Amino acid sequence: MQAFESVSTWRQPAPPSASRARTELITGVARRIADLGPRRLRVAVDGLTGAGKTSFGHELAAALRDLGRPTMRASLDDFKHPWRHAREHGYDRLSGEGYYRNAYDFDSARDLLLRPAGAAGTGNVALCGHDPLTGEDHRGTTISAPSDAVLIVDSVFAFRPEYNCHWEYRIWLEVAAEVAVQRGVSRDTAAEGAEEATRVHRDRYGVAVGIYVAEVNPRALADVIIDNTDFGRPRLLADHRVRPGHATAT
Repeated sequence: MQAFESVSTWRQPAPPSASRARTELITGVARRIADLGPRRLRVAVDGLTGAGKTSFGHELAAALRDLGRPTMRASLDDFKHPWRHAREHGYDRLSGEGYYRNAYDFDSARDLLLRPAGAAGTGNVALCGHDPLTGEDHRGTTISAPSDAVLIVDSVFAFRPEYNCHWEYRIWLEVAAEVAVQRGVSRDTAAEGAEEATRVHRDRYGVAVGIYVAEVNPRALADVIIDNTDFGRPRLLADHRVRPGHATAT
């Protein structure tokens, strides 16, 4: 079964299976998504920075392929403005507020990724805008999505108004804030050093997520909420599906 992946160098490998319980939960979510129909579908995996979104997205994609659905994988982290854009245009991207308001390239994400990947879209999908590490522009690199493919996008802020109408299914991974920070710092320490990784997660990402939660209330928008604190024993906390008129197919 086809698996279309982003060309971004900012990629984590697919994790090994943590437990039978995790496999069963993710397979159940995959079945819910597949049951939405044979058309192209768009799925968002959201949660705090460090909640485990990317790994969950990889696992969910594998489960959907096991059910016979081609998958596309992307992250909205690959649809940020490159750092030089902030320097050239003189806006704040370093503070938590500036990061939340200014870092993401909403137009490219909508026009090149989300709209083309919908049932009524062209199927000509770019899975990466700008590489977050190299700044390389990949907006012209596209794949041809099959008519029954499922796009799985992991990202913080995925339910914000600029994106929210484009999802057919929304997943929120719940973890405590302190757990998310610990995971994020652990992940980034090798590249940034412990002190800098802690500062960035506390003063930039943590502040940005606080704004997002206060303004958007993403948990209320989720179709399913999963406690992802213990990778081996994730728990389904809420299943809000189906709500009439909740999803669109633009």
